[in-house]
Amino acid sequence: MSLVLILLFVSQTLAASRLSENELCLSELSQLNDTIKNLQNKLFIGEWQLLNLRQYKYFFVDNHWPRHNKSLQGPTLLPTTGGNLIVYDQDCSMLYDRQKVPSGFYRIKPKLVAEPFLVYCDMTDGAGWTVFQQRRSGRVDFNREWSDYKEGFGHFKRSNDEYWLGNEHIYSLLLGGDNLVKIELMDWKGEKKHAYYENFQIADEKNNYQLRFGLYSGSAGDALSGGGGVEQQWSASHNAMLFSTKDRDNDRFLQGSCAKENKGGWWYNRCHAANLNGKYYRGGEYRGKYDNGVVWMTWSGLWYSLRHTTMKVRPLVFMDSWGSGEGGLV
Repeated sequence: MSLVLILLFVSQTLAASRLSENELCLSELSQLNDTIKNLQNKLFIGEWQLLNLRQYKYFFVDNHWPRHNKSLQGPTLLPTTGGNLIVYDQDCSMLYDRQKVPSGFYRIKPKLVAEPFLVYCDMTDGAGWTVFQQRRSGRVDFNREWSDYKEGFGHFKRSNDEYWLGNEHIYSLLLGGDNLVKIELMDWKGEKKHAYYENFQIADEKNNYQLRFGLYSGSAGDALSGGGGVEQQWSASHNAMLFSTKDRDNDRFLQGSCAKENKGGWWYNRCHAANLNGKYYRGGEYRGKYDNGVVWMTWSGLWYSLRHTTMKVRPLVFMDSWGSGEGGLV
């Protein structure tokens, strides 16, 4: 009898032990399922943020799910410092090589720059162009002071916005000089011309962003070299000129200020054969005391103000989207 009782006790103990083990396994399984769900949610959110980072370089942040009385916070820009988790390309050509993205606004970080900044990347025309100047409508005033030209100004939302990227940013983009700058021009009839300049670069601020450039090619004429003969080049060439604005006169015109007369910041001589940051006149031909329009003398003269201008840069040697290596150079 005692033996039967002992066997019954042992069997009940083993059964209870198996039951507690099953309950423990079920509890652990439930916790594991909850952990997997949390990780899946985080993965989903991370994939969504990564998609928006690649497309728009920003994402929306909210610590709580939105309620009826609480709206989502505004777009949060990428961190201004380049962390280990965020890769910034040095220019639009590197971005194109890495991702083959379409034209649009992206953040880049040239080698010697501490903070990334926003640029428009033109991925047409052979791709890889970083745009640093654009005129389209005259809505943005380019008659600004030194600090504005240093930091940059204008609108950076749409492909046809007007802006100056900023001399500090332009300096970092052009540093080294092994590049090709393309200047695109359009008159009020829709006719287009262009000018290429090799090894286009500017100095730093302590050297007043002095301009240097190499060989010219294109259809618009070499206005940056002053056009015409020796006399014109002596007074109008922009090569080796310092940058001037209405509040900082660095030009060679002793009787006045080219920047004040010509309503923009530029590399003035005595004064100019090109004035792409000048006063925006509608209709083309204009009259005034000064030839201060958006001018490219070697194409349309000094008294015709252009409708569209674009200045953009990419490496001198660049394999374009067709694999030709020419990148649209004609």
